[in-house]
Amino acid sequence: MGFADKLRGQFIDIVEFLDDSRDTIVWRFPRQGNEIKNQAQLIVREGQVAVFESEGQIADVFGPGHYTLETKNLPILSTLKGWKYGFNSPFKAEVYFVATRQFTDFTWGTQHPITLRDPEFGMVRLRAFGTYALQVSDPSALLRQLVGTDSNFRTDEIGEFFRQNVISHLAPAIAQSGVPMLDLAANQQGLSAKLAPALSAELAEYGVTIPKFVIENISLPPEVEAALDKRTQMGVLGDLDQFTKFQTATAIGDAAKNPGGAGEGMGLGMGMAMGTQMAQSIQAANQAAPAPAAQAGPPPLPVTDELWYYAAGSQQAGPVTPEALAQQVAAGQVGRDTLVWKQGMAAWTAAGQVPQLAGLFTAPPPLPPTAAPVPGA
Repeated sequence: MGFADKLRGQFIDIVEFLDDSRDTIVWRFPRQGNEIKNQAQLIVREGQVAVFESEGQIADVFGPGHYTLETKNLPILSTLKGWKYGFNSPFKAEVYFVATRQFTDFTWGTQHPITLRDPEFGMVRLRAFGTYALQVSDPSALLRQLVGTDSNFRTDEIGEFFRQNVISHLAPAIAQSGVPMLDLAANQQGLSAKLAPALSAELAEYGVTIPKFVIENISLPPEVEAALDKRTQMGVLGDLDQFTKFQTATAIGDAAKNPGGAGEGMGLGMGMAMGTQMAQSIQAANQAAPAPAAQAGPPPLPVTDELWYYAAGSQQAGPVTPEALAQQVAAGQVGRDTLVWKQGMAAWTAAGQVPQLAGLFTAPPPLPPTAAPVPGA
């Protein structure tokens, strides 16, 4: 500091802080030797408090207003300095201006997925991110716990520390809520409302509070989202045969975008598979169609709609009528463990576990032994 600065400091008697940075939490008033004149004017604006510190001890705290510094409005500092009858000379004290407005530019996010147990999907991994607001509630605690002697304490110095505290409370809050994974989006505001007071209680020792906490998004890892998309597609289609046709058509379309080489070969293979499926559909239609009446008479009996599919090795066979399926059982082509399916069933099931087919696998009881002839009869 040059001579001109020292000389100018002797005449300055206004202690104030005009913040144009928007990210300064604590700022120390600069003064050569920390000397403040008696009768100096202290101006504290809305959203600020001024904290006087003497020899490492926090003394008086001033809220918003205009003050003339003298013994009567510096009671703690007067006691520490031993001023019994007032003072007329400059006194030494450090003045810290602490911003008490809300700082709304804090962000948080999970660096790694959070592993949770979901009631529907079992173990899942979630990612989340959002924002929160920070506000100083106890300037003295903030100075003691975090600021120390820092003359310009900014938001970027504590952002990572508070982010870690947020993440440590996020996983227990989601787990204890009992909300299924698919319903988390509808309950984000409720979770945010629970996390704000919990975080405020955790950070109270540092003199800060969290008045607003926002969860912007909760998402799944990409591979899990892809699996859910497949499940959604199957749920929309509803029928396994229709889903197979959908997959085939999609593959053909992708192959058409890659002409030549593997694309043509894949298209040919997919076309053959589509033709096979179409032939099976025609065969099923022919089997289900009633024979035309040769002569006039009563209408034919209704044809059953119970067409069955069964697994033949790694291939799908069918559809066949119940009678044809019974013949396959009798011929040993379909066993108890053979997977079967028909319209209305939720999934492929072993034939022996289907109530309608259980009777096909019931063997007759053994013949009773032949009675021996009675002698002399």
